[in-house]
Amino acid sequence: MAEKETCFGIPDGYTKAPAFIPPNKDQLKKIAEDLGLQLSQEELNEYREFMLTLEDKYRILDELPEPTLPVKYPRTPGWRPKPEDNPFNGWYWRTDIQGAPSGKLAGKTLGIKDNTAVAGVPMMNGSRVLEGYMPEFDATVVTRILDAGGRILGKTACEDLCFSGTSFTNSKMPILNPYDVSRSAGGSSSGSGALVAGGQIDMALGGDQGGSIRMPAAWCGIVGLKPTWGLVPYTGAIGMHPCVDHMGPMARTVEDCALLLEVIAGYDDGLDPRQVHIPNIVVPEYSKLLTADLKGMKVGMIKEGFAKCDSVVESTIRSAMQYFEEAGATVEETSIGECFVVPILYEGTYETIVNLTSIFGFPGIYPTAMEQAAARGMRTHLNDVSHTLKGVTLVGAYTKQRYNHIHYAKAMNCARLLRKAYDDALAKYDVLVLPTMPFLPTKLLEKGCSVKETLKRVQDMLIGKPQFNITHHPALSINAGFANGLPVGLMIVGKHFDEVTVLKAAYGFEKKRDEK
Repeated sequence: MAEKETCFGIPDGYTKAPAFIPPNKDQLKKIAEDLGLQLSQEELNEYREFMLTLEDKYRILDELPEPTLPVKYPRTPGWRPKPEDNPFNGWYWRTDIQGAPSGKLAGKTLGIKDNTAVAGVPMMNGSRVLEGYMPEFDATVVTRILDAGGRILGKTACEDLCFSGTSFTNSKMPILNPYDVSRSAGGSSSGSGALVAGGQIDMALGGDQGGSIRMPAAWCGIVGLKPTWGLVPYTGAIGMHPCVDHMGPMARTVEDCALLLEVIAGYDDGLDPRQVHIPNIVVPEYSKLLTADLKGMKVGMIKEGFAKCDSVVESTIRSAMQYFEEAGATVEETSIGECFVVPILYEGTYETIVNLTSIFGFPGIYPTAMEQAAARGMRTHLNDVSHTLKGVTLVGAYTKQRYNHIHYAKAMNCARLLRKAYDDALAKYDVLVLPTMPFLPTKLLEKGCSVKETLKRVQDMLIGKPQFNITHHPALSINAGFANGLPVGLMIVGKHFDEVTVLKAAYGFEKKRDEK
């Protein structure tokens, strides 16, 4: 007699190892005690009987094939580059994946930051926590790049779980600055910045939760854009906290940055909860809307952006304002208050990548194998992560236990005031500008440096950038010139979803700069 099938096509009566194993009586008793529940033995027995009934309800999930993201183009697993074939230590892994035979990115070579999944290619997010994991899917942005004819040459090295801007916390090796290999390349998209600046690839993907595209763009002398929150889908990438996760393009020119943005931007059919507010957005052809004529554009130079600036950086930025004026824009100084954003970054990161609790509650793709690999890695390799991640773990665990993350909640509320302050300023100006980094690229710290040295360097790197991850305004870094032979970055900030104006301002600035 033929087997009867369920509505999902699973044969009735089919059995295999259970997906859900209820706790025994002793385990359940300890769970109750840890929760502070005062239960009698009879009550515990009855709760366990209830849990026994869940086994079949969980089992059906074990039989269903999970929907996942597509893999459309053939590739091999690639290879780990030898030191002599790894300029600036910028590559984590090399591969060669050719996309469609034609498209906007035909002839362009790219690197993918190693927090972003490329199917069949090793991925470790800069950390021993994820080492050994190999994604079975391509992130949405990777598919879009390949569909546009791009050629992916590898995974670019990044900081340990992306929580640093220093370029020395990667578990394998520090990433070196192309202008001075004794100095930091910035981070956490360190390898992307170094390899683009060093001419190894045309473009790269970066991720930005507190400046991680803009810092390496500034210190490597290239263009890097953190788009408006949600414009570029984060589907298939490892985040630090959904409300600050951004992914964006890095390139040597504004035109290439705009071209990559128009390929990767746009709605992802409900798979990314960061995009709940953009289902009907139309992505313009940014690269075709660029103009060097900035006549009539109003540029507001943020006074607070210079508060902790080194004198050589300040003088370079102020001198560079002439490029806006020569392109036809007017430049005025303006003032905007600040908001305390550290609780959002630290406590949000703890819950997302250490405690792994922010995966609940949204419709979309859940990369279960990635989540399981991360959970295993956190259990076995937490002692191997950087001083930065250990600091975040201690802060997050304490603030959760002692304060129930109330400071995080208050900071999120205050972020609305900060967002309004920038919205009000951008009602007066087309774009706002400030130094991307208040100081020149710093010397790399020695291996085995103290906790104090590491945490101070990390804190210094956060000046002037994370507020735009919280307010979600687009922010681009472009090279403003050089001081002592090292790049100085200028940050250009615009209205939400007005990347066109930000890119126009950067393009006009770039053209006048290059005339000098």
